[in-house]
Amino acid sequence: MNKTLPLQQLIRRAHQKKKHLGEFLKKLARRKPAHLLKEVKQIETQVWKEVDCLECSNCCRTMTPTFKKSEVKKIAEHVGMTYDQYFKKYLKIDEDNGDIVNQNQPCQHLNLRTNKCSVYAIRPIDCSGFPHLKRKDFLDQTKVYTNNLQYCPATLATIERLEKAMTTK
Repeated sequence: MNKTLPLQQLIRRAHQKKKHLGEFLKKLARRKPAHLLKEVKQIETQVWKEVDCLECSNCCRTMTPTFKKSEVKKIAEHVGMTYDQYFKKYLKIDEDNGDIVNQNQPCQHLNLRTNKCSVYAIRPIDCSGFPHLKRKDFLDQTKVYTNNLQYCPATLATIERLEKAMTTK
């Protein structure tokens, strides 16, 4: 397996390409290619053979997932706390959209030495699905993917390869 792109290189490359790739995604959304989701799935499958999340963990270090109340309850029980104790210690309500999110980054469940999640088996759906590239509403998420370019090597590589694949067809 290839090594994940060093984080500083990823951030630099993502900043350099963010506007261009964002425009590509907007154009793609207007065109709505017929086999887009199949193409994304094939590319993402290949990318995950090259990207190792345990070498990066930037999403867990710099972003916060959204939690469902049921997920908070399950995680709180897992760590030996009540819902209210866990919420008060680690979470808050996002004032912009009402989502339940972490108070701080990195995530309280990230082991900073190993990059492993201490609640991996019961992590929120937002974490388990990240970077959300296999969504049926892919074209409705172009802003999300554009923003995630600088946080996730898999997102950057997938969108770069998608652009290459779509411009050669």
